Amino acid sequence: MGYVGAVTEAVRSAELIRKAIVDPTKPFTVADASVASGLALRDAEEGLHVLTSEYRGHLRVSEDGDLVHVFPHGFTKPWETKERFDRFVEKVTGALLGIGRFVVRAWLLVVMIAYAVLFIALLIGLMFAGRSNDRDGGSSQIGSLVGTLLRVIAEAFWWTWHPFSPLYVADYGAVPRITERERDKTPFYEKVNRFVFGPTTPPPDPEAMRSRVLSEIRARKGRIGLADVMRVTGLPRDQADPLMAKLMLDYEGEVDVAEQGGIVYRFEAIRRTAGETNDRPGRPAWETPPVVPPLTGNTMPANVGIAALNVFNALAAAFVLENGWTIMNIIHLFEKRPRGVPPVFEPGTPIALGIVPLVFSIAVLLLPAVRAAFRARTEKKVAEEKARLAILREVLARAPKKEPVPDERLKTVWRVATGEEPTSKEITKRVVELGGDVDIGPEGEVRYRFADLEAEAEALEEERAQASESEARLGKIVFTTE
Repeated sequence: MGYVGAVTEAVRSAELIRKAIVDPTKPFTVADASVASGLALRDAEEGLHVLTSEYRGHLRVSEDGDLVHVFPHGFTKPWETKERFDRFVEKVTGALLGIGRFVVRAWLLVVMIAYAVLFIALLIGLMFAGRSNDRDGGSSQIGSLVGTLLRVIAEAFWWTWHPFSPLYVADYGAVPRITERERDKTPFYEKVNRFVFGPTTPPPDPEAMRSRVLSEIRARKGRIGLADVMRVTGLPRDQADPLMAKLMLDYEGEVDVAEQGGIVYRFEAIRRTAGETNDRPGRPAWETPPVVPPLTGNTMPANVGIAALNVFNALAAAFVLENGWTIMNIIHLFEKRPRGVPPVFEPGTPIALGIVPLVFSIAVLLLPAVRAAFRARTEKKVAEEKARLAILREVLARAPKKEPVPDERLKTVWRVATGEEPTSKEITKRVVELGGDVDIGPEGEVRYRFADLEAEAEALEEERAQASESEARLGKIVFTTE
């Protein structure tokens, strides 16, 4: 039977078990599922792997070494409502951001720069056209505007490139040489996009996570436990368990229960290779913790330049609004008339050259500030995730040695990661997630033991010691199409 056929049979077996089990919230064995559904033991086992993956089931081991399947939510998916809502919000947010980015790119590149060029051209044109100082004070107003705008631009350049500016970085011993590699090649539209919306972060790649687990399986002689999965992926236990069930179905894995009660996932087929493998144990997830993305991801000169351009447009638009320069009134400014005769303005509110660029420029300047105001929430989430990984590191370091983890130690690693004192509820939540139990020390101190992880580490050590290297070797090549 091919791979597709095997998967189809496993899905069929899962469906039969799902219909046959009356109360799936109660623990049951492979034999229970086999008797209830009429399936062979092997088919029932594969069907349970499918159900564990789909309904987030867990595995337990009895004191006699029997494997027990547990489905805390039965054959239901209560988490789907929240996840479906989260996905909906994510899609809507992504769509709005996508539209926003498109509008910003198109608008900023076309309109923002076009407005700047238009305002500059208008000022130059009016300076040449306004040869008389008696034109309703036009030249003095224009001169005031030009002076203000030039001052803004000059200050932007000063704060960006002046040697005495705190933003200036240079080698005073020699003229710095900027190599092609060091030169920022980011397109201008992308810099503007980052300025407004922040840098774009790619979504996590599920295939990359699967690849890390598969590499870990090879590096661990085809024998792996949930602790290994959590170590290289950083996943919580309730997500690592269903992941292993799916990998067992996809890669011909098996689950064994050692004498001491530890659960071992065995993947002999994955070890077979045509050459030497360089698979080494993967880097722990806590060595690459999540980070708060930068506010813009641009260089300081790029941010200053974009801000200065919008300040220029905002000031020019404000000047246009103050003087009532509608498009028709601007045309009147360029009309020929006798010396000393002021232009006749028609009443009206400048929209295209006043309200629109003013509102838009202010919005572009305010959006980074709004995002900065909400960074505290992101920083808190990142800090809590770092704390969770730090606790995971502490537990996985002690479990193989069967050492209890002091409560005070977990509070310390949380405090180091977040800078805040954890509550008992937060510590308890993380301990429960890893299957820990409270264990009172000889002096009455609170500490935690993780019996499942301890038994798993012991079982894996024995299994790997007995794993044959012949599993990874190919036989002699007897035929080739070369």
